[in-house]
Amino acid sequence: MSHTPHELHEEFPEFAEKMTEMKQSDAHFSKLADEYHDVNRAIHRAETNVEPTDQFNEEDMRKKRAALKDEIYRMLSAA
Repeated sequence: MSHTPHELHEEFPEFAEKMTEMKQSDAHFSKLADEYHDVNRAIHRAETNVEPTDQFNEEDMRKKRAALKDEIYRMLSAA
């Protein structure tokens, strides 16, 4: 467990400018980015015991974050 936030601009630094543009021009992308941010923060709070949760819930959140990240990457790559 890394306890390091996985912010999108850190995950995809090569797409930083494109993410900013797409957040403003693509409502679906903006929604995915917001959802990723919410899930990512919840995972970070669980990892640091600010808001502890059981391992199954944390695993489900990690899977959701990975799926969102994959979708976001797909959209960034296609744009």
